[in-house]
Amino acid sequence: MNTSMMIIAALAALVVGLGLLVLSLLSRKRIVEGKAREDAGKAEEVLQVARKEAETVLKEAALQAKDHMLQVKLDFERETRERKNEIGQLEKRLLQKEDQVDRKNEQLEARAAEFGRREAELSEQARKLEATREQVEAHLARGKSDLERIAGLTAEQAKAEIVERVAEDAKLEAGKKIRVMDEEFREEATQKARKMISLAVQRYAADYVTEHVVTAVPLPSEEMKGRIIGREGRNIRAFEAATGIDVIIDDTPEAVILSGFNPVRREIARISLSRLVQDGRIHPARIEETVEKVTKEVEDTIREAGEQALFDLGIHGVHVELVKLIGKLKYRTSYGQNIYTHSLEVAFLCGMIASELGLNAKVAKRAGLLHDIGKAVDHEVEGPHALIGADLARKYGEAARVVHAIGAHHEDESPRDVLPILVQAADALSGARPGARREMLANYLKRLEDLEAIAKSFAGVEKSYAIQAGREVRIIVDNQKIGDDAATILARDIAKKVETDLSYPGQIRVTVIRETRAVEYAR
Repeated sequence: MNTSMMIIAALAALVVGLGLLVLSLLSRKRIVEGKAREDAGKAEEVLQVARKEAETVLKEAALQAKDHMLQVKLDFERETRERKNEIGQLEKRLLQKEDQVDRKNEQLEARAAEFGRREAELSEQARKLEATREQVEAHLARGKSDLERIAGLTAEQAKAEIVERVAEDAKLEAGKKIRVMDEEFREEATQKARKMISLAVQRYAADYVTEHVVTAVPLPSEEMKGRIIGREGRNIRAFEAATGIDVIIDDTPEAVILSGFNPVRREIARISLSRLVQDGRIHPARIEETVEKVTKEVEDTIREAGEQALFDLGIHGVHVELVKLIGKLKYRTSYGQNIYTHSLEVAFLCGMIASELGLNAKVAKRAGLLHDIGKAVDHEVEGPHALIGADLARKYGEAARVVHAIGAHHEDESPRDVLPILVQAADALSGARPGARREMLANYLKRLEDLEAIAKSFAGVEKSYAIQAGREVRIIVDNQKIGDDAATILARDIAKKVETDLSYPGQIRVTVIRETRAVEYAR
């Protein structure tokens, strides 16, 4: 019974729970349906708002599109108007150009017609002039015959009488000229007398030093040659690298030869090698140390020699680099004549000659001392030593007269002053002194003969003369065979052949002379 009651109570409770559940579900359904209806209303409102906004956007877009189309249309119309204006201007310019071309064509046609008319007029005038000339010649012939008949003189006799009168007038003018020339000759005679006095300057005497392009260094024994060479030649290589001089070790007993074109380096090498031989310690480090020390000593000697030369001559204000170059001349020779001593001698001679001529002796001494300064570096710089020296003097602030005297003392430049002539004379006196230069007379004469023979071997050459102790060859050519342009080419060809065939010191100037002469004989 209790169990049935419990079951009934459970079923009742279950039914009540189901009823409540159903009521709850129905309530929720109504709530959901209410919310659904509310949401649908809201969605409809949102759709309505969206439709209105879309319609507004479409209207605005349509308005903007219309505005853009209107603006594009306006821009197109504006560009079209501008293009039309440009085309109109171009058409106007083309029309103007066509008008100008038409006018020029008309002018050219008019000028062509005018030229044709003038050409016809000129032809007519030429014909008339020819006829007039013939008439004038006929009148002159008749007038000449009438004059001869009236005067009783032939044309030759009248010409002779006129010439006689002109000669008398010329004699009067010649007398006046002679008086003027006489005064000039007197002045020139005074100058020549002073030059003749300058020849007495040969009283000056100087010592001469003989040097060579190679230098021999004596050795105490043959064993020293091996020490100079060193193991695998390292000592001799180090010595040549440090001095720049070639060391020649041959069969010469107890001596080695130093060869090089730079005399200063050769002297440094000679002293350095002598000291190394004397010391006995010969290795690369010792060689470099000795060469460096000797180089400084030689530089001091060079500077002192340049200063001594300036002191002896009483010259001041010379650039320090020029002083060094003057000192370097102590190690240069020409035909065995020391250039340093030669420069001093030329400076003294220039000073004395200038004093005799009433010129500035100090300037003359300066030019004489520096005249061969280019020889201190001519083994390093290409060109004639006179022009090299002039460039050096100009570079280091020498006066223009001194620079010109240096450059023109071998006529590499045309002398514009008496100073280059004075330096030339003193240079010739110093070099021509007996014993000054070591050259065999036979070799000297042979060189002059060969120089003239080379010049005569060219076609068109009539005569050739070697002058200035073989420093110049002057060539006279046939003006009918050799023209002005050909003369220049001939001078160059002869100079090249001289360079190839002859051995000579310094330089040789080749001068080709071409002239036209008019000759008439009075009988």
